[in-house]
Parts: sequence; structure tokens; C-alpha cells
Amino acid sequence: MNIGDWAAALTLVLPWMLGGWLLSVANRNVAIVDVLWGPAIALAGLAWLLAVEPPSLRGQMAVGLAGLWALRLAMHVLVRGRGKPEDRRYREIRARNEPGFWWKSAFYVFALQALLACLVALPLYGATRSDNDLTLLDGIGVALFAAGFLFEAVADWQLLRFQRAGDAERGVMDRGLWRYSRHPNYFGESLLWWGLGLIAAAGGAWWTLAGPALLTFLLLRVSGVALTERDIATRRPDYQAYLRRTSAFLPRPPRN
Repeated sequence: MNIGDWAAALTLVLPWMLGGWLLSVANRNVAIVDVLWGPAIALAGLAWLLAVEPPSLRGQMAVGLAGLWALRLAMHVLVRGRGKPEDRRYREIRARNEPGFWWKSAFYVFALQALLACLVALPLYGATRSDNDLTLLDGIGVALFAAGFLFEAVADWQLLRFQRAGDAERGVMDRGLWRYSRHPNYFGESLLWWGLGLIAAAGGAWWTLAGPALLTFLLLRVSGVALTERDIATRRPDYQAYLRRTSAFLPRPPRN
């Protein structure tokens, strides 16, 4: 992967994120970056797909699946956050970086996520650069993607219903998929990207599995599990018991 390939991806991703930054300044709400995140990854894949003539079947399949994931995730985040104030996570980041957060966020939030999106999208690059015939490994990758996509979509739907209930602010969501994992939505997202990674690997680009590995690390240690749970136990008294009986990420039966 050369500098030209990176430039091709950033040509689409950076303007996308820049537009989001301008909207965030106007609305004083950087949470819009969560809506932009999935499409930014798909845009990187689209840039790489368009740079190849003719585009490979494996590349079209991988980028199409990523686009489907990105569209669903963006719509979910948009509906979930409609009419709400800036997310608690971003309010804390804003407080730590005042004065001047409005311009700092262009780099700390939007440009940073543009770069991360291109790294996470590495399986799409690998898939677009392969013209090998499809194999059984591609089928396994598609199956993993489908399972992860369904897992994430159902988990998001279950949580959204819970959050719209009157006692959701203090209660604990421990039903449905959330009975088996404290973050089944993150698990589903990680799983589907490992599926896309297998599709790229089927074309010989094993090194692009670094993308799913990075996403899984971010979900577990940076922007997902760790950040979400940082203060939730203090706001929801029953959460400590939920922590003890429920797996953080990989679904499994709850402990007694």
C-alpha cells in the first residue's frame, strides 16, 4: 500500500469529516462524528474500489457489505441521538480542552477519526486489490459478516427500546442479547469486520487483518467498553451486580 492509495482514501474521507466538523461548530455538538464514522470507513473502501479498473468481484462484494453496515449504523446513531444534547463522553472531552475546543476538535476528533477510519478499512483495500476467484474462505467471511451484522442490529434495537422506557436512566439493560454480553453491539461490529477481513485474506491480503484487530482494540480499550463503563456504575446502582455476572464482550451464559 503506497502513499497514493492513502491519498485516494483521504480525498473522500477528509472532506466528509470536515463537513461534519463545520456542522459540529455551528451546533456546538461534536457527537455528529458518531454518525459519520461508519460512512467514512465505507468511503475509504469506495475510493480504493474506484481506483481499480475493472473492479474485482471480491472488492465490489466487500465494499458493498461495508456500505450496508455503514448505512444501518449511521441511521441508528442519528435516530438515537435526535433531539438530545451532546453525548456525555464528548462533553468531558470538551471540558478538558477548553478554551478553543471548537478548532481543536477539528484535529482531536474529526481528523483523528478520519485516519482511524482508513486504517480500519484495510480489509476493503485488500479485497479491492485481489482479482482471484472467490473461495470457501470468502463464504466464511460473508457468513461472519452476516452474523455480526444481525447481532449488532438486534442489540442496538433492544437497547434503543430500553432507553426509551421511563426508568432507563437508572435501570440496567440485562435482557435479550444484553443478558449474555454487556456490549453485544460492539461484539457484533467486531465480528462483522473480522468477516470482511477474511474476505480480504481469501484474496491473499492477510496483512489487512490489522484493520479488524485495530477496531476490536478500539472497541475494548478506547472508545467502546472502557469509555462507556467509566462512570456508568456510579449512575446506575444495579450495574455492579451486572458487571459481576455478565461477560464484557464475548457472549456467554451469565454467572450465578
